[in-house]
Amino acid sequence: MSFKRLETDDFVVSADSVTAGLWSGNNAELTSFYTSSTQVAGSSGNYYINVYNNNSYENIQFAIAYGDVDGSGSVEFDSAVEGKSPSSTIYGQYRTLVLGDENAEFTFDGADVASPNFYVISVDRNRYKESLFPGSTTLILSSSAGEISLTDNSQVVTSVEFNDAGRVFQLVSGSAGSVSSTSPAANGYSNSGSYGWFLPDIATYILSADVLDAAASDGGIALGTVRGNNTDSENPGRLYDAIVDGASFTANSQETITSDFVFVRPRSSEFNYSENPSFISGSTGEVIYNEFINNPQVYMTTVGLYNDNSELLAVAKLSKPLLKDFTKEALVRVKLDF
Repeated sequence: MSFKRLETDDFVVSADSVTAGLWSGNNAELTSFYTSSTQVAGSSGNYYINVYNNNSYENIQFAIAYGDVDGSGSVEFDSAVEGKSPSSTIYGQYRTLVLGDENAEFTFDGADVASPNFYVISVDRNRYKESLFPGSTTLILSSSAGEISLTDNSQVVTSVEFNDAGRVFQLVSGSAGSVSSTSPAANGYSNSGSYGWFLPDIATYILSADVLDAAASDGGIALGTVRGNNTDSENPGRLYDAIVDGASFTANSQETITSDFVFVRPRSSEFNYSENPSFISGSTGEVIYNEFINNPQVYMTTVGLYNDNSELLAVAKLSKPLLKDFTKEALVRVKLDF
C-alpha cells in the first residue's frame, strides 16, 4: 500500500441544483386527492386537513388551513373569549413564520388594503428536501362558478423579494411559470394583482380568501369562504373541494447538492509496485518475478482517502483496473456528494 499527501489544488468544490417531482413516487403532477375522515373529525381537523394521494392514507402530500386575523370562520375555543379560534391561531402562526412580526399584516401584490384572511397550502416535509422549484407550479382550482390555473411569477420578476420565510413570489394566473394576462381585479385589487404568495423555501402557498371569493368575471371562483361567524370550521374543506374539482396540482422540488472533487494524481514514478504477498518470496523477501524488478506493472483498482491519523475515511472503486508502470501517469477524479 502506498500513500501520497493531497495538496490544496487537488480539491475542488462544486454545487449543482437538482429537481424532482414533488409528490410521492417523484411524480410532478398530483391528480388524485383524498382526506381521512378520522383526521378531519379529530382535534387537528379544526386547524387543518391533510391531503393524501390515495385512500390508504399513508403518505401525506400537503395540508390545507384557513387563517383569519379576527378568528372568524371557525369555532371559538371559549365562547366567553371573542376572536380566539383555530383560524386566529393559524393566522398568528403564519404571521410569525412569514412576516416575523406579530403586529404585521399580509398585503398581497396589487391590494389596496391588508388581507385579514387567507388559505394556506403547506407541502408535507417528506415531499421535498430543500425547497420547491420556482416556475414549476400549476395549481388548478375549480368550482361551479369557474376555473383558474395558478402559477408563480418567478420567471418574469426582475428582482426577488424576501421576508422571514425566504423568497417571495406572487401567485398569478398561468401555468408552469408562464404568466397569463388575466389577473384578479376585485376587493381592492388592481389588474396587476395576485392571488397570494408562493414561498418556495418553506414549501408554502398562501392564497387570498378575498380574491378566491370573487366572481369569475373578477378573476375568482366564488369559493364561498365563511366569515363573520364563529360556528363554522369547514373553510379548509372549501379549498380542498376546489382542488379536487381542478384535479391537477403540479410542482417540483429543488435541492442543491454540494460535491467535493478530489483529484488523485499518481505520477510516473509512483505507485508502480505492489505489496501483494504473491509478488514476494515469503522466505527470502525477494521479488519472485525478475521482470517486475526493473519493469514493474500493477493494476490500480481502489483509491482510499485517509486523514493524518492514517484512518480510512472514504473508498472509491475504479470502473475497471487501471494499468500503471513507469511509463504511465494517471488522473483519478473522486466525487464526494453531501
